[in-house]
Parts: sequence; C-alpha cells; structure tokens
Amino acid sequence: MSFFQPAPGAVLSHDIADYPDGIVLPIDKPYRWTSADVIRKVKFAAFRHFRKKNLKVGHAGTLDPLATGVLLVCLGPACKRAQEFQDHDKEYVAGIRFGATTPSYDLEKEVDRTFPYDQVTEEAVRAVLPSFLGLQEQVAPLFSAKSVDGVRAYEMARKLYRNAQKGVLDPDFDAAALETLHRSRITISDLELLEYVKASAGPVVISSDAAGGVEKSASSRINVADTSSLGLPEARIRIACSKGTYIRAFARDLGEALGTGAHLSSLVRTKTGVFRLEDALSLEEALALLAD
Repeated sequence: MSFFQPAPGAVLSHDIADYPDGIVLPIDKPYRWTSADVIRKVKFAAFRHFRKKNLKVGHAGTLDPLATGVLLVCLGPACKRAQEFQDHDKEYVAGIRFGATTPSYDLEKEVDRTFPYDQVTEEAVRAVLPSFLGLQEQVAPLFSAKSVDGVRAYEMARKLYRNAQKGVLDPDFDAAALETLHRSRITISDLELLEYVKASAGPVVISSDAAGGVEKSASSRINVADTSSLGLPEARIRIACSKGTYIRAFARDLGEALGTGAHLSSLVRTKTGVFRLEDALSLEEALALLAD
C-alpha cells in the first residue's frame, strides 16, 4: 500500500477516490498550536475541497503545543496507517535550560524551583549524554497525553495544578495509577550536543528553530513562561529515539544527572520515520493545497 504525498504548489483532485490509499500531509506544526488545532483547520479545508463531510482526517503522533516540527496529517484511507506512522522512530532538536524546573518540565508552567548550576559545563553535558543511550525505562511527565480510565493525564494534572494553586487537595487524584501508567520502555539511539551557552547576567540567547511558527490562531489556553531572563546555562541537543519518548522527561532526567534542575525551553521534531522537516509543508501551504 502506498499513499500520495503532495509537494507545495501541487494541484489536488476534488475526488478523494482518485487517491485510493489516501493522502499524507507532513506539516510543520506552528508554535502554540495543539495538534488538535491543526487537525480542525485541515479537516474543515478538506471537507470543502473534497465536498465530503464524512472524510476521515487524523494525525500520527501528538506534538506538544510549545513544540514545532513534523506532524503527519492523514486524509482518507491513509488514516488506516496512522498507527504505523506513529510507531516509527523520531528525531528532535531540544533546547534545555539548567538551574530551574517547572511542573510541566517545559515553558507551559512557571518556574517552581531553582537550583545551583555551577557544576554544569559543556564538558559535563558531553560526558553525561552517553549514559542516556540505549534501552531504558522512562517516567513520563504528569502533563502528558497518556490516559487513565479514558481521562488524559494532562487533564488530571491541570486540574490538580489549579487546585494546588488554590490550596485545595483533590481527593479524586489517583497518584498510584498515574505512577504506574507513566513508566514505559524507550530507546534513545543517538544524542548530539549541537550548542552550549554558558550562564549569563542577562537573557540567554540560543539559536533555535522552535521559537518561530504561526502565532495567528494559536491556542489562547496555552501559557508560555519566560525563563530567558534568568540567564541560565542552556544546551541544544539532537535526540534520535523510539516512539513514546518524552523529551520533556529527558530534560528533567538530564538535569538530575548533572545535579541540578532543568526544563525544556524549545523543541522541534525534525524527523518521524522517512518524513523530514525540510520536506514538510507549512500550515499555509497545506491549506493552499486544499483551497477551492
């Protein structure tokens, strides 16, 4: 079974039957958009283009709102292969700041603790990275897309977080179930330190492709904390890994291995299976393909 992968500027037929194996659109997900936001936008355009309101549209592998990069959107019969695509290995470029943690392990929540970081150096980061290679057990972040009894973990986590801010203990929160749920076996096959910036008295500036993206229509529900003003040391790391790997959890674990706290400051998915970021469509290009 094959599928149709259109290039920018291609012309699509208005009959989905002309694509018997379906269509796959590798889209560079915009910053602060949820994966569901992208699907809703593409689905509406696809319904109009193909004049078919029951057309199946889905994605293969959720990306966090504050991440950008390759999100595979499947149209029609290609949706049957979504799980296959989701099972492929992934590659990311992650920005990781040391010396502070957040409850979500990324910038969706504000800093909750700070830590000494004098021991964090470029040499120390390079030395500890090999210890993360290979098969291992990872505890996923509480703010994740996994589910317990049909309820997303991030829904539980956000409710708990809001109640904690109000000083209210949630009697329905099942910490034991979440702890069991969040342990999974993952494989990290390659790690490369691309850039390291030392701590500074002012904002840290590190090159990243994750900070851009389309802000228009970005979800107003998504908070973005600013930790750049703390002047913390930061690394940019390329990570090749198996499905189910949480890069936010990797950032947490890397900080702990260096004797400090850490959080994800940026994230770009650069590859999923054979689909690479340089071949992905912008959301605007994808919608242009589906324009009448």
